[in-house]
Amino acid sequence: MRFSVSSTALSSRLLALSRVINSKNSLPILGDFLFEIIDGRLNLTASDSEVMMKTTMELNEADSDGRFCVGNHDLLEAVKGISEQPISFEVNQSDNIARISYQNGMFSLPVENADEFPQPQQVGDGVHEITISTQLLSDNINRSIFATAQDELRPVMNGIYFDLTPECLAIVASDGHKLVRNKVLTIHSEEPASFILPKKPASLLKGVLGKNGGDVVIRFDDRNAEVNYEDGVLICRLIEGRYPNYNSVIPQSNPNQLTVDRMSLLSALRRVQPFSNDSSNLIRFHVENGTLQLDAEDYDFSKTATERMTCDYNGMPMSIGFKGSSFIEILSNFDCEQVLIQLADPSRAGLVLPSEQPENQDVLMLMMPMLIND
Repeated sequence: MRFSVSSTALSSRLLALSRVINSKNSLPILGDFLFEIIDGRLNLTASDSEVMMKTTMELNEADSDGRFCVGNHDLLEAVKGISEQPISFEVNQSDNIARISYQNGMFSLPVENADEFPQPQQVGDGVHEITISTQLLSDNINRSIFATAQDELRPVMNGIYFDLTPECLAIVASDGHKLVRNKVLTIHSEEPASFILPKKPASLLKGVLGKNGGDVVIRFDDRNAEVNYEDGVLICRLIEGRYPNYNSVIPQSNPNQLTVDRMSLLSALRRVQPFSNDSSNLIRFHVENGTLQLDAEDYDFSKTATERMTCDYNGMPMSIGFKGSSFIEILSNFDCEQVLIQLADPSRAGLVLPSEQPENQDVLMLMMPMLIND
């Protein structure tokens, strides 16, 4: 079996697929890429037994259909160093050898029987379907994934929650201290449905979803999801369990409203944060008379820092503590010029919203406060 393919196109697809493969696998074959040539097109697949990603690309030429597996590391390292040019594969499956030739050289690698490669879990009966634009899904994953947890005791918190209701599609992530809720107002369903997408497939989608428009179709049941995007498909096992009632922790009335330039606040936090206590990372926010003051202190090492900035504030004078690194993450995942911070009192959660919501969306982030000693 012979076929020819663009070196840079192959390299970019293999690099994306390699992120699926674990360094240690339960089955040796899971360290391989699966090559399938069907009707002049190349299907490439990688799997870790719970996540499977497949991508399709055009071939320059192919003399027959066929399937084989080849180890990911050596092939990827060899191909990514080749400049743009056709590279040819000659696969001898009786000898289990693939010879790959290019303009200035060649190399050979062992191949394995493709029949040993595990089949993906299929989405079963009772399937639900969501159609969402590529850009919208990419933006919402990027905006949410930082807030997911790493919690062995509560695995449902370790993924992104997709909650389809008659009103909207809510995309939610939380680690118990911070929460992100994105409402996509143009997507809704009379039949409510939901699923929890694990962090790994969410990260993989973040890396492969392009910015060139088009739609993504997500099909899911109680156990598995199938995400079809422009030139590939991702199939994964979902996190099973009931996601907490995220709406119950979002305060409905935070009357003290602070509007501030996002980049100015982000820069100030980055300057002040190194002076906070390493274990608590506490930053004290004091707002009064159009001035926001940030204070950090670590008396164990005789370190303190204070920075003031102007803001637009409508409310009572207040001091409230937040974890500096988490607040920096929240501000970094907005792309607006100004943010609106809504506060009730020093013991209740604060809300951070963009000054202008994206079109047909409602974005909200929440931060739990920390105890401060006045």
